[in-house]
Amino acid sequence: MKLLSRLLACSFPILAGCATQPPQQAYDLVITHANVVDIETGHIRPDQTLAITDGQIRQVSKASGLALTAKRTIDAHGKYLIPGLWDMHVHFRGGDSLITANRNLLPLYLAHGITTVRDAGGDLTPAVFEWRKQIRAGKLAGPTIYTSGPKIDGPNPTWAGSLPVVTQADIDKALDSLQALKVDYVKIYESTISRDAFLNTISAAEKRGLTTTGHMPYTATLREASDRGLDASEHLYYVFKACSSKEDSITTAVQRSLGTPKPLGLFAALPAIYRTFDPAAEARIYQTLVKNKTAVVPTLYIQKLLAELPVTDHSRDTLLAYIDPKIQRTYAGRLNGARRQSAATQAFNKQLGAKFMTLVPAMQKAGVTLLAGSDSGASNSYVYPGTSLLGELELLVQAGLTPAQALQAATINGARFLKADQRSGTIQAGKEADLVLLDQNPLTDIRSLRQINTVIAHGQVYTAADLRQMMLAVKH
Repeated sequence: MKLLSRLLACSFPILAGCATQPPQQAYDLVITHANVVDIETGHIRPDQTLAITDGQIRQVSKASGLALTAKRTIDAHGKYLIPGLWDMHVHFRGGDSLITANRNLLPLYLAHGITTVRDAGGDLTPAVFEWRKQIRAGKLAGPTIYTSGPKIDGPNPTWAGSLPVVTQADIDKALDSLQALKVDYVKIYESTISRDAFLNTISAAEKRGLTTTGHMPYTATLREASDRGLDASEHLYYVFKACSSKEDSITTAVQRSLGTPKPLGLFAALPAIYRTFDPAAEARIYQTLVKNKTAVVPTLYIQKLLAELPVTDHSRDTLLAYIDPKIQRTYAGRLNGARRQSAATQAFNKQLGAKFMTLVPAMQKAGVTLLAGSDSGASNSYVYPGTSLLGELELLVQAGLTPAQALQAATINGARFLKADQRSGTIQAGKEADLVLLDQNPLTDIRSLRQINTVIAHGQVYTAADLRQMMLAVKH
């Protein structure tokens, strides 16, 4: 009997363990019954449950009868969940007097589902780093910020805060300072930089393992820059030049004009490039870009907006009220220039925009990596943070991309470019819970991105009402 008692006593804990469930983990947030948009495959994974803690997705699974314990639960039945959007070309700039005005743009990104932005160079680097610190700490509502810090350019550059380079010593000093700042990549600009300095900066950055993007001076070719290691070309002007059958002679003409009273610039050369567009040259440059893994940021939206600026009245734009008057005053330069354009220039700009639209599906088909960027920021008239990226994605689809391809350009492609795809860019366990819940399916209609139900970023949940309140807080 004593032996039997001892055996039964030892068995009871085991039996009890089988009958009683262990304490369940309490997650910060659980989202149930979501239609998860797999942006890589272009398919919907229906009725998914996500468990999130500390801003990280801990679990993604098909909904089951077992309810997960959470501090907060969102029933996403009938709604669509996408990764947070990435705007891969924005600017924070304008000098110390515009620090607050720039900071107040941050909620506009979140309110439009943008949880990450890439600052493409400006003169507010210390402030940008401080905002990033506060955002990470949960003290400031805004997107994750990647930044190039100051741009690299030539002597007496167009944009304030740029680092001027001429010699190799200048280049090394500039890269030293950027590495000391711990910037995320290097942005090279075209305003006064020489061909040699531009290409040598790419080579020097490549040796240091730094990512580079740039505006191409027309004294160099995109093929040369890509072969040197340029990681991305901003805008389509430089790709377009490479599509000309006369690219070499146009480049030589620009180089020879530098010592004359009237040097040829980008816009002076565009009509000749347009007339000599060659599909064979186009195919060759795309092959080069694919081989060298050089991405392209099309920025169709700002090109279209600026082409229409001479005939469009933006004074009653709904979003203008959310832009600080100090930033609004920076719009005058482009606006005055647009109003001085001749009828012929206006007509050509529209033709150019239409031609640019044809480049996008051709690059996509060739395998060129596309990154979605708005170019929003001070001095870029009426390119409002947030909505301009949504406009960019709509134009990418209008140009010929599928909604899934457009979403890739604004999510996983950006994450891969900035080497963050192991932690962001798709909806998977182990990745950051930067998410956007939509009322409609964006794979059916890209305009569904404008019907936001909830945004989740940095562990914070923002309902549509919360987002409206955030915007009202910065309204003027």
